Amino acid sequence: MIRPLERWIVPVMEPAAPFASAAQATQDTTALHGVVLYIEDLQINFELVEAMLRAHSGLRLIHATTGHEGVRLARSERPDVILLDMHLPDIFGLEVVRLLNEDIAKGDFRVILLTADSLNIDVLKAMSLGAFEYLVKPVDLRTLEASMSRALSFKASGGSSSRL
Repeated sequence: MIRPLERWIVPVMEPAAPFASAAQATQDTTALHGVVLYIEDLQINFELVEAMLRAHSGLRLIHATTGHEGVRLARSERPDVILLDMHLPDIFGLEVVRLLNEDIAKGDFRVILLTADSLNIDVLKAMSLGAFEYLVKPVDLRTLEASMSRALSFKASGGSSSRL
């Protein structure tokens, strides 16, 4: 089911600044740096995340539209963070996590699950296999930035930070 665009866009506005842009919203956060692979089949969802992260010039965003393509790119591009949709056209996000389990365990990258579902058994299984965090769509800018900051910090420290 395709939801109207308005349901997926969550504005990030301060009460005193009702016309704050995404760029203004990110000015008070630490700049993000690294390579991010977003495994997402819906182009509109990719474009929304791409627009949200555009203010971070230190990020390079790679896109895969299927689970198998995402696994291949994860192994060839070695991203710092993987944003993973749980509902893909070829395999579920849980299977992607299973296929990348050894790489995740070695600390090669952190996986942040993005799902339209609230907490379910597949999310729990993916977390038990090493996924770093999960976010429920629609995700707002500050939540996405904070999650990515934690994942990038965790990766940079070699996994010595604790998850929040």
